[in-house]
Amino acid sequence: MTGAAPQRGLRIGVLGSYGGFNIGDESILTCVLGRLRAWRADAWLVVFSRNAEHTRIHHPCADEVVAWEGASQSRLTDAVSRLDLLILGGGGFLYDGEARRYLRLVHAAHVLGVRTFAYAIGAGPLRETDDRQAVRTVITEMDEVVVRDEESELVLEEVGVDREITVTADPALLLPREDFTDQMLLHEGIPGDARLVGLSVREPGRAAEHLDVADYHALLAEVADFLVRRFDTYVVFMPMESQDIRHAHAVLSHMTAADRGRILNGTYRPGQILGFMGRLSLAVGMRLHFLIFAALSGVPFLPLPYAGKVFDFARRVGAPALVGVAREQAGLLLAEVDRLWDEYPQRRDAMCSHVGALRERSEETWERCRAVLEDIELRRPASASAPVSLPTG
Repeated sequence: MTGAAPQRGLRIGVLGSYGGFNIGDESILTCVLGRLRAWRADAWLVVFSRNAEHTRIHHPCADEVVAWEGASQSRLTDAVSRLDLLILGGGGFLYDGEARRYLRLVHAAHVLGVRTFAYAIGAGPLRETDDRQAVRTVITEMDEVVVRDEESELVLEEVGVDREITVTADPALLLPREDFTDQMLLHEGIPGDARLVGLSVREPGRAAEHLDVADYHALLAEVADFLVRRFDTYVVFMPMESQDIRHAHAVLSHMTAADRGRILNGTYRPGQILGFMGRLSLAVGMRLHFLIFAALSGVPFLPLPYAGKVFDFARRVGAPALVGVAREQAGLLLAEVDRLWDEYPQRRDAMCSHVGALRERSEETWERCRAVLEDIELRRPASASAPVSLPTG
């Protein structure tokens, strides 16, 4: 649904890497919109999306969707000017080559006098001069800045953001779980009575620039074959981004037990992916939200760290000792998987306690955002929230 917002509740914009490119980002948007709608049913919610049609279909509680990539500056400025608050949505998009694109809209909000809130964002790496300057200037001017991990706080401080920064936790920790049905399992060709292990692979890029792809594929194939032989499992590759599918096929092609491997091919909501995670006996992978979903489901998981955000999350939930993703470390990795399988029943209560504490930290992000919204309501002229008289006849 699009159009001009009626003069009723607050007009709230949410900006992030939305549009179906990443299940983690979509789960964050689900959580943010859900909290906003539950807070005020009459709020006018505007999502700035990279793929507006996808967002309209998959997030029907949004009142308006603005396609911001490639849009004219005048159209975007008009959309921002009608807001009471612009939320820079959770997610790790403040890194080299991307930060400036998102912060242009936040800067426009500041010029227009629209208040802004950073909703448990992630940051880094930031080495390029222009991106560092944009972050230093724009983030410093925001009404409140909340980051999802200590690594992001350190990155912002190193860039020169001179203001108070609050560390909470990833918004997706509050994602509602949905059923992943037996029919869905059958559609994916996964036996209903099989023991399942989830694997998450990712593409190389700025966030994993030191990743040797050939070694990585061979290593995970070795891990997958070990899981099949050692625990009599089916290995299910869970793409969290579309690019992950190609790398999952590459790993599968290296497996000697490829007949026991499956790749999730269906299109599912984030809550359904979280529901599927509950069917697993073990999870091994790199994607942050894959690991978050495992932790939420009480599933033992082994992170394959490639970035500070993964290290930080593993540390905060008491995950097992981390190893790299180099081929020469295969023996250590397999031993760690074996140990995790054996020891997790004794460690599960501690893990669940850590996850509960992180969920409380994630709740703090919303409480801080709500405080800003309520302050805006208090300062808003009474006439702005008065019902609009519509013509009759």
